[in-house]
Amino acid sequence: MEIQISSSAFENGGIIPQKYTCDGENISPPLSWKNLPSGTKSIAIINDDPDAPMGTWVHWVIYNIPATSNGLPENIKPVEKLPDGSLQGKNSWGKIGYGGPCPPSGVHRYFFKIYALDKMLDLKPGATKDELIKAMKGHILAEGQFYGKYSRKK
Repeated sequence: MEIQISSSAFENGGIIPQKYTCDGENISPPLSWKNLPSGTKSIAIINDDPDAPMGTWVHWVIYNIPATSNGLPENIKPVEKLPDGSLQGKNSWGKIGYGGPCPPSGVHRYFFKIYALDKMLDLKPGATKDELIKAMKGHILAEGQFYGKYSRKK
């Protein structure tokens, strides 16, 4: 079963508006999802760029999102713990929260991957993508993804 994840700010495969990038306000885009399987206890999202020259660049790690949630609003603040209990991890800049697209050259793809999990993860705030993937192992009920593209103007 695939979770459907999308953003009202751009279409799957479309251009990410500058507002959500390092050239704009550098805030997280709004996300929404549906088709979570029964038994989902928490949700995790990883946003990364596989086209980065030094290997995949992680832009956002957020986990322990309550299973009752059907989306995230625009501009999630860069704090370790959100009011609903969601926790944010470190991106490739070593910072908590979202860091928008900022490719050094060319067009890059930015994937938003969502995971429905059968438990709340025993991870402290500030976990890395690798730590999150390790903690999710054996607990993923379903997943889904969509992506946007971005290229900086010269």
